[in-house]
Order: sequence, then C-alpha cells, then structure tokens
Amino acid sequence: AARADGGSAAALTVEAVRLDDLLGVAKYRDRNRRRDDRVGSVNGLAWTPVGGKLLHIDVTLVPGTEKLTLTGQLGEVMRESAQAALTYLRSQAEALGLPVGFSKDRELHVHIPEGAIPKDGPSAGLTMAVAMLSALRDRPVRHDVAMTGEITLRGEILPIGGLNEKLLAAQRAGITTVLIPKDNELDLRDIPAKTMAGLTIVPVDHLDEALPHVFREEPVL
Repeated sequence: AARADGGSAAALTVEAVRLDDLLGVAKYRDRNRRRDDRVGSVNGLAWTPVGGKLLHIDVTLVPGTEKLTLTGQLGEVMRESAQAALTYLRSQAEALGLPVGFSKDRELHVHIPEGAIPKDGPSAGLTMAVAMLSALRDRPVRHDVAMTGEITLRGEILPIGGLNEKLLAAQRAGITTVLIPKDNELDLRDIPAKTMAGLTIVPVDHLDEALPHVFREEPVL
C-alpha cells in the first residue's frame, strides 16, 4: 500500500480466528441453510429493517385434536397466511395426493425457530403451504431451495416486497434456487446482476408450479 510520503506500508491482515479476540463475541449471527433435505422443513425469505434473512419454517404432525398450532412470534398476517395455506390443502386434498380428512385426530404444528425476531407480512404463504404438504406427504424438501410469496385460497401466489434484500439473503446462505411470485418477475430488471449471481430464479403463479422445484422428484399428483 502506498503512503502519502511516497514510501510503502505493509498491508495489515487479521486472521478470522482472531476476530473474536479483537472485537468480542459476535452479537448477531446469520443462520445458514441446512445441509440436508428434511420433511416439513422449508427455507423462506424475509425482509427486515436491516436487510433480508433466511427464515426456516418447520411443520410437524402430532396426535391430538384437529387444529393448527402456530409458534415463533408470528404476527396476525402470517397467522392468516398459515390458515389460508391449510385451507387450500384441504380443498385440494385429492389432487395433492392427500387422503380426505387427512388432519382428523392430528395437530398440525407450524414453527419458525427464530423466536427473537418478530415476524409478519404477506410473503410466507407459499413457504408454509410447501412445509405443510411436505409433512403431510412425508416428502423431504430440497435444502438448497428458498421461496417467497403469499398464497390465496385458490393456491395462487401473490407478489411481495423487498425482493432485492431477500435475494441477497438467499445468495449469502448458499441457496441455489429461489421461487418468487410471477408478478415480481418484472422487478428483476432492477436487481443488480451481482445480487442474482449463482441463483436460479423461478417465477411461479400457483402452488402447483412450485412443487416440481421443491422436491427431489416431481410429486405424482
């Protein structure tokens, strides 16, 4: 490195292993994507005031009364998204390979582990629907796929905000494929190329269009 007086100065390097010693323990930690496919576990994408974040959504089934349990400090909008996702699955049970009355005598528990982060906004319906379907059909979801989009009672995927931040979060976490609402496809023109580098972005209009991309093999519907 050149000095103002024309001399030279040796570059200062700090080994990553010494950062904790010099700066203290990191106060904020990003959760990376999981490295294995899991049943009922899906990567969602969320916008936060400080940027995008990978959001794991987990669903499990337990014996009990027929109900939907939601945990993880969810806001009212996300609770409604979960209910809409489940209602769509019930209305299309046969087409989706689910037995009629699949939720009878079973409790469907949806949990978003990042409990310290308040979560709300209309962009998690698609993720919740996929996680529920994965748990109900006992099919693992690809760990290198993330998604964002709201869902309607007809299974349509509605547009979202914060696309740039969400794609950055996916890229940072090593995600390879991101599902976005079809209506957000035009927004990609304003996204810097470096933000999309390494990502395969798949616009979808309906839940049916998303399913071939989230399971290792296309489900037989």
